[in-house]
Amino acid sequence: MSADLGDIIRVVDLVGVAVNGLLGGEIARRERLDPIGFAVLGILSALGGGMLRDTLLQRGTPVALTDPWYLVVALVAALVAFVVPFEGRTWNAIYPSLDGLALGTWAAVGTQKALSFGLGWLPALLLGTITAVGGGMIRDIVLARRPAFLGGNTLYATCAIIACGVAILLNGLVTAEVAVLVSAAIGAPLVVIAKARGWKLPGESAREGVRAIRRRYPRTPS
Repeated sequence: MSADLGDIIRVVDLVGVAVNGLLGGEIARRERLDPIGFAVLGILSALGGGMLRDTLLQRGTPVALTDPWYLVVALVAALVAFVVPFEGRTWNAIYPSLDGLALGTWAAVGTQKALSFGLGWLPALLLGTITAVGGGMIRDIVLARRPAFLGGNTLYATCAIIACGVAILLNGLVTAEVAVLVSAAIGAPLVVIAKARGWKLPGESAREGVRAIRRRYPRTPS
């Protein structure tokens, strides 16, 4: 993270790295991978989105490669996931909160970093969302799975977009650190609530339902 954004934002960013490293390791356990697999999925999950963002910004080497703490935190998180089996009722209860924390923090940090380089609100929204979901997308592609944020599950990318929007609205009204904390505090619980309540965007099943209603109740000519 660039120094002008402050230590608070860097800490928030590293929290996201740690959480996503754990989540990547948890998926590696489900896939029955070896320690190298844990490390790879941990790094992809924890650093992929930020590296995509920094590459698109073209403002130097991605921070994950210049700040040693990023790789260290990602690898330690993957190691913890390898040593400690995350499963059972307790993990299932904690997982949504960790997932929401990672998404909320990265959406906020990615948006703020884009704004700090003078980009407009729409590019900032895009880069904030990429930061939040990019690591998971790369991880899923490596595992030959459809990226989760494309749909078929509870709201995820939508929560990231909302968090990014909050950071954009607060830009210039409060300090960058406050904007990031408020944005993350809104985005993270949204993920948890969406999982708990099963909130989803309308998909093909919804369209099929509408078509079925139309077939059952066709319009009568006036």
